[in-house]
Amino acid sequence: MGQSSDRFHVEMSVGDLVVDVRAVGEVDIATVGSFRAALWAAPARPVLRVDLSGVRVLSAAGVRALVAAHLRVRARGGELELVDPDPVVARVLRATGLQRVMPVRQSALAGELVPA
Repeated sequence: MGQSSDRFHVEMSVGDLVVDVRAVGEVDIATVGSFRAALWAAPARPVLRVDLSGVRVLSAAGVRALVAAHLRVRARGGELELVDPDPVVARVLRATGLQRVMPVRQSALAGELVPA
């Protein structure tokens, strides 16, 4: 399942315990609707994992979408994890304090997650 435009696209894979959402491109005011729609379309699972390795820009609108998705997932008893943020995006997460609200991890070679 995926949504796409010239500047942004998102893919989703659903497992028994984890939903993986991979965003690529720029998450800004023009594309945040697609990003938010993908996060809302994710079925309820214990973990919603958002791969940010392909995101080059994360605007305030993108941060708000992540916070809203985090609150929604948490209300269902789950956890939202951010994975492999680009260095520029990682700075946004630190500057906004988002890394203190939800886990930000780097994927290890063996496929396990380690804290960022």
